[in-house]
Amino acid sequence: MSQQPKKDTALRSDAQRNRERILRVATVELTLCADAPLSSIAKKAGVGQGTFYRNFPHREALVLEVYRYEMQQVADAACELLETRPPARALREWMDRLARFAMTKAGLADAIRLVTSAPGGPARPGPTPVMEAAGILLRACEDAGAIRPGVTPDDFFLAIAGLWQIDPHEDWEPRAGRLLDFVMDGLRVGAPGG
Repeated sequence: MSQQPKKDTALRSDAQRNRERILRVATVELTLCADAPLSSIAKKAGVGQGTFYRNFPHREALVLEVYRYEMQQVADAACELLETRPPARALREWMDRLARFAMTKAGLADAIRLVTSAPGGPARPGPTPVMEAAGILLRACEDAGAIRPGVTPDDFFLAIAGLWQIDPHEDWEPRAGRLLDFVMDGLRVGAPGG
């Protein structure tokens, strides 16, 4: 009896690794080509069709999960940065990660538009984990006196909305960096510690 739980745990762990591998490959492939064949994604992930479709029964499920997965990676970076950096530096570095996500996932955005624009298709998931991460960073910065009080995640995303106007196919990093520096400068105006 005691060996069964170990076997079940090993199977679940293997299934989780397969799922993560599919998501990593799908992120790359869908970023490069919005309508990348699912069979190609399964093959590059090293899983059979059965394993692939058990995890993602249709394109919509895969695309939306890739989007959620990527958004969660960006969101998780907020707390990781706060553990090792002062709050203002953590916020600014997180903004760079958010910009990188926005610029490098333009193809993924096309894939999401394809699956969510179909009649009867699923709704596009909201940016809730990223909004929450921004809130954590903003509160930490406010508590440290590094930014003006009262900035909300909604305010923050309105301020950085220009990111989504930058062409990801051009040399976007200098433009994004300048925009985010402007936003940080604006956040510091009126800060008790500044």
